[in-house]
Amino acid sequence: MKAALKYVGKSRYTLEDLKEIITILRAPDGCPWDREQDHKSIRRDFLEECYEAIEAIDTEDPVLLREELGDVLFQVAFHSELEREAGRFDLDDVISDVAAKMVQRHPHVFADVTADTTEQVRQTIYPQFCLREAAP
Repeated sequence: MKAALKYVGKSRYTLEDLKEIITILRAPDGCPWDREQDHKSIRRDFLEECYEAIEAIDTEDPVLLREELGDVLFQVAFHSELEREAGRFDLDDVISDVAAKMVQRHPHVFADVTADTTEQVRQTIYPQFCLREAAP
C-alpha cells in the first residue's frame, strides 16, 4: 500500500502513473472489486464510456469531453493490464500497434506518396488499406 501513497495529492499524472495505478488497484492489497474484473465483466462499462464521450462531442462540451476521454483511456489501459497479467500484450504494445498503423495508413505524410487533397487521399490511399485489411 505504500507505493499507492505517492499518488495521493499529485497535481498532474502521466500515462506511466495511470499504468502503475491500475497495477496497484489489481494487486493483492489493492481494490477487491478491481481484482475481480475481467474483460466481460467491464465490457458494458467500456461501451458506456464510449457513448458518453460521443455525447460530449455531440454537445460540444470540452470539459465533459476531457473527462469522458479519460474514462475511455482508463478502460483501454485496464483491459491492457488484464492482458499484461495474462502474458499476451500490454498497453505499450497497443500504443505501438496503433502508431505503426497510423504511419502505414498515411504514406502521403510519412513516405513518398503524394495526396494533397482529401479527395486524393480517398481515391488513392484509403482503397489500398481497405483491400489489405479485408484480405484474409
